Amino acid sequence: MPADPARPPVRLGADIGGTFTDIVLEVGDRLYSTKILTDYTAPEQPILDGITLLLAEAGLSPADLDIVIHGTTLATNALIERRGARTAFVTTEGFRDVVEMRTENRFDQYDLNLRLPLPLVPREDRFPVAGRIGAEGQELAPLDEAALEALADHIAKGDYGAVAIGFIHSYMNPAHERRARDIIAARVDLPISISAEVSPQMREFERFNTVCANAYVRPQMADYLKRLQIRLAETGATCPVYMIHSGGGLIDVDTAAEFPVRLVESGPAGGAIFAADIARRFRLDRVVSYDMGGTTAKICLIEDFAPKTARSFEVARTTRFAKGSGMPISIPVIEMIEIGAGGGSIAWVDSMGRIQTGPESAASEPGPACYQRGGARPAITDADLVLGKIDPDNFAGGAIRLSRPAAETAIAQEVGNRLSLATEAAAFGICEVVDENMANAARVHAVENGKNIADNMMIAFGGAAPLHAARLCEKLGIDRCLVPPGAGVGSAIGFLRAPFGYEALMSKVTRLSAFDPAAINALLADLRATAEGFVRAGSAGTIRRETTAFMRYVGQGWEIPVTLPDHPFTAADIPALRRAFQDNYARFFGRAIDGLDGLEIEVVTWSVKAQDERPAPPRHHLTTGQGSIAPSQTRPIFDPTAAKALPSAIHDRASLPPGARISGPAVIVERETATVVTAPFDAVMQSDGSLLLLRKEPTP
Repeated sequence: MPADPARPPVRLGADIGGTFTDIVLEVGDRLYSTKILTDYTAPEQPILDGITLLLAEAGLSPADLDIVIHGTTLATNALIERRGARTAFVTTEGFRDVVEMRTENRFDQYDLNLRLPLPLVPREDRFPVAGRIGAEGQELAPLDEAALEALADHIAKGDYGAVAIGFIHSYMNPAHERRARDIIAARVDLPISISAEVSPQMREFERFNTVCANAYVRPQMADYLKRLQIRLAETGATCPVYMIHSGGGLIDVDTAAEFPVRLVESGPAGGAIFAADIARRFRLDRVVSYDMGGTTAKICLIEDFAPKTARSFEVARTTRFAKGSGMPISIPVIEMIEIGAGGGSIAWVDSMGRIQTGPESAASEPGPACYQRGGARPAITDADLVLGKIDPDNFAGGAIRLSRPAAETAIAQEVGNRLSLATEAAAFGICEVVDENMANAARVHAVENGKNIADNMMIAFGGAAPLHAARLCEKLGIDRCLVPPGAGVGSAIGFLRAPFGYEALMSKVTRLSAFDPAAINALLADLRATAEGFVRAGSAGTIRRETTAFMRYVGQGWEIPVTLPDHPFTAADIPALRRAFQDNYARFFGRAIDGLDGLEIEVVTWSVKAQDERPAPPRHHLTTGQGSIAPSQTRPIFDPTAAKALPSAIHDRASLPPGARISGPAVIVERETATVVTAPFDAVMQSDGSLLLLRKEPTP
């Protein structure tokens, strides 16, 4: 809280993306924002530059900051680009190759040339030791402490930057992992991660890979976070810094430095929180959020004002949309589908003469060709510029002057000439391919969750999403799309809306026929204490809890989440647990499997999510507006429906009054992005500054 009660709180959100770093300063109810190109050599520098710029604009100093909330793709990029520390992985004898053997499932059984991500830790850096914990948590064989001491001496002499420890069944009994950590720490001055703390869940491949990933990025992230805090203090900012984690809550910097794998999806999580907040304000119960930045596009389903969550996800997939082709990270996460389709995604022609986009990105260095920073290959931004969607003199508020000739040259050389297409036609082809890729991603994500994508309202944000949202709605059959104020920096705004929250979970397989209320109550009490402890590190407010059991029929390979009552269990609760599981199973799969002899129900993993209560946001109502407003200017913009350039109205978003209705084709410009309204849509300004894109009524 601010030192002066009369002064409104001053809060800052900073999101490091693959191309831009977005900074948002919130002073009471007023927002100031900017986008600065990401600096890969010193990621904290754009944050410091943005703070200086926005504080000057607001007439404040760094000492006035009350809190900084930060999210970053640095951990994700380190995993994808293999830029982490050399890691020693200590595991149970006989399980050395689990991270390489994976689950032995083939995500495409007919492809004889499957490509999978290589393990983060090569075989020569994986060290088995004797000792064994059983599936019930009992010690089957003692830990070989002498071998661990010798191993620690070997690690100390090697060029290692971190140590990961993953023993079989440590989620049931972490004693061996903790003892191994103590032995190694006495001889090695390196950060040590143990799987029982990073991911206490069953399924050893996912758990082992997650602890390896945590150790792999830990030195880099700890160094970055320490450097950020020091440099903030040097500017005079003495406020606390918090990180947003992949599950959408806030944690302190010390926790983030110890468990950096929790930050892998931190930036996209902020975007989902932003969309959920907008959905709550307008009481939209079925929403698909569409976040397109400079490097990737993210699609997330939001129901009842909350984004869908999961216990695991994959990074670095070798095959687009193919589950099982990536590197699993077993932590609580906001569930979304992410593809390499951002403004900086490179367009190219494959060996079959097809236009392709991504996943390679021009990023901030050298950037798209039109940035004139050394990039020679065409990106999506270059195609958008050639089609007239972007004003070259007003990109990023005029901070970056774009070159249309440079974009045309790159598109012609890499795409147009190879396919005998005019430059404009090649640019249209590039945009159609990337839009269809995003539409396919949305369809796949909706189908995997048993939803019809066309039933949703789209909420579009990110620097590039408003440029493509209307066309994406055309492809998906979505009739309404909301572009909120501040859409270009939506994830950073989402950081400011996120609660202090943490989800603690643990695997303990429990059949309902052998349900022990006392043991389960003790387990849940430990999880509550853990989750609430993380929340209390940043908030003294009222805590709201949610308890979940991940359940299945015995013999099935996966579980479904079942929300549990937040009170101690007794034997009388067992029938209610069975009914709750069967009801949820029927919602997922159409009907429950009941009445079969011997078919039991079991809980595999228990979870407690705690977060502080946020004040309810103001309510707004959607309006369809009145008559159209005459534009102050027009320019030709390529319209995909007409397949040619059409005279399009150009409007300044800040000058549009509530209720104003603009007929497409049009472009509504603002500092961080521009909203393209294609011919089938109208745009209506809402009372809170949001733009509602509405599909026009069909002509009789």
